[in-house]
Amino acid sequence: MIASFLGKLLPDLKEHRLGALDILKYIGPGLLVTVGFIDPGNWASNVAAGSDYGYHLLWMVTLSTLMLIILQHNAAHLGIRTGLCLSEAATLHFKPWISRIVLSSAMLACVSTALAEILGAAIGLSMLFGLPLRVGAILVLVFVGWMLYANAYRTLEKWIIGFVSLIGLAFLFELSQVHIQWDVALRSWVVPHIPGGSIPIIMSVLGAVVMPHNLFLHSEVIQSRQWNKEDETLMVRQLKYEFLDTFFSMIVGWAINSAMILVAAASFHAVGTRVTDLAQAESTLRPLLGNAASLVFAGALLCAGLSSSVTAGMAGGTIFAGMHGEPYDIRDRHTRLGAGITLLGAVLAIFLISDPFKGLVISQMLLSVQLPITIFTQIALTSSGKIMGTHANSPRERIVLWAVAIVVALLNGMLLRSLWA
Repeated sequence: MIASFLGKLLPDLKEHRLGALDILKYIGPGLLVTVGFIDPGNWASNVAAGSDYGYHLLWMVTLSTLMLIILQHNAAHLGIRTGLCLSEAATLHFKPWISRIVLSSAMLACVSTALAEILGAAIGLSMLFGLPLRVGAILVLVFVGWMLYANAYRTLEKWIIGFVSLIGLAFLFELSQVHIQWDVALRSWVVPHIPGGSIPIIMSVLGAVVMPHNLFLHSEVIQSRQWNKEDETLMVRQLKYEFLDTFFSMIVGWAINSAMILVAAASFHAVGTRVTDLAQAESTLRPLLGNAASLVFAGALLCAGLSSSVTAGMAGGTIFAGMHGEPYDIRDRHTRLGAGITLLGAVLAIFLISDPFKGLVISQMLLSVQLPITIFTQIALTSSGKIMGTHANSPRERIVLWAVAIVVALLNGMLLRSLWA
């Protein structure tokens, strides 16, 4: 599916001879989704993968990225073709009792996601300034609330692109401080290898990379480009450029996630140190690579937590507004209420749970239950000729989408079972 799409895209780009500025105007919505791919939850899994198994689990980053490209492009396709986000489409086309179940569970998953993102940013603040986690969570809430409620979408997009750029630069610096076995890494990116005892980590990365809030968010923010729905030829062309945005953004996520494993493998695994949480990773880096590497790691984690908290709040606003048949608009009370429920609910959970890190386990359990519901809902909508017209999923696309959906559902089911145990 990806190869065939690229085969159609490249000749089109050559034919129209788009300049760099023409292509850049399509880049942006995908990068908002990318921050959910490099959130603090992914950091924890990647650091554990690298410290425990070296380079051997890099292939799972490649596989998860391929699955993510397929599903996120499909979600964006819905937004472009119908002018509706996933939440609005479910409200409009499903029976009320079905849409309420789907979207209410999605809101709960959004709160769970925000819990992990805000906690990750709070951990970053704790590393940098020694603040207690709950104090850090309050500061993160204030900053993210200001970002969401005081800024227009285009401004937020620029902020997020800035955050992603800083995270990327941080890991380029980290990579410059360690010795990477590139021959082993190159082989590990494409050759699956499952070391003994690695199944839980593989499940946590592969099963949690695709997140329900990102599917809702992508179908909404893609509409910021004001796609032309009247001219069929132009519509087809625009869909190809959306894929370019999605593909480029997910590759950025792939590179950053890979860098996390590479750094952990070269710094922790190389000396036989097993790392089980992010705070330990930061403190362990200091004697190995120096204060600069430790500070850069903590700063990048803070950027990841802040940016992913913003997009979690946006997703909550998108879902809640869609439940009322409205698009995301931070000036509208339903959007504002949805974003507020997401962020305040997450911080409240952090305060109510005696051990915040147990909250991460609970949040992953909730996501594991809800994700298949969102994916199956999306495929049902995008496969409908009544909803998508001539742009409904083809038989081949349905096969690929259902295969990915089943794999993700099975992985999340296995992850849920391991967390419950």
